[in-house]
Amino acid sequence: MANATAPPHAPTTPSSAFPQSLTASNNTIHVSLTYTPLSLTTTLSLIRSPSAGALVTFTGTTRSTFANRPVSTLSYSAYAPLALRTMLEVCKSVQDKHGVLGVAMVHRLGEVPVGEDSVVIAVAAVHRAEAWRAGEEALEGCKERVEVWKEERFGDEEGGGGVWRANRDGALGVRVDLRPETGGVVGQGEGEGGK
Repeated sequence: MANATAPPHAPTTPSSAFPQSLTASNNTIHVSLTYTPLSLTTTLSLIRSPSAGALVTFTGTTRSTFANRPVSTLSYSAYAPLALRTMLEVCKSVQDKHGVLGVAMVHRLGEVPVGEDSVVIAVAAVHRAEAWRAGEEALEGCKERVEVWKEERFGDEEGGGGVWRANRDGALGVRVDLRPETGGVVGQGEGEGGK
C-alpha cells in the first residue's frame, strides 16, 4: 500500500506563504476559508439586509465522537483556489434557485478542537421558507462539492492516528499514523518496512 497522505492543498497550519484567510465575494455572496475561529455575528453581517425578513444560519462544530470513537481534534485542509471557486458556484446556484437575498459560506482550516465551529452557512431571504431550503442546500453543496478534506484524530486505545476523509458524512477514509522517526505518515496496513 502506498503512503496515505492528504492530497496537495493548503497546509493544515498557516505559514507566511499562506494567509490567515482567503475570501471571495460579490454584493450578495461571500465565501471564505480561514485559520481563525469563526464568528456567527461577522458572517451574518455579510448578508444582512433591510429587505430580509429571515436570516437562517447553520453552524457545524467538531463533535466529541465519531463511530463510537473519541475524537481529539479535526484538522481541515483545502485546495484553496478551487475550493473558493466551488463555494462561489454553490452559493450562486442556491441564490438563483431560491431567490434569496444573500448567501455566506465560511469554512475553517487547520486544527479545530472539539466544540469549536468548522463551518458557518448564512442565508438572508424575504421569507423563512426559501431561507431554510437555501441554507440546507448550501450546506449539502459544501459537503458534497467543495475541495476541503479533514483528518479526524482519535484519542482511544486504538491509537491517536488519524483518518483523512473528504468533507462528507459517511465512510471512513484511510487511516494515517505518524512515523515517529521521520514525522512522515504511514498508511494502515503498512509495517516498519512500509514505504
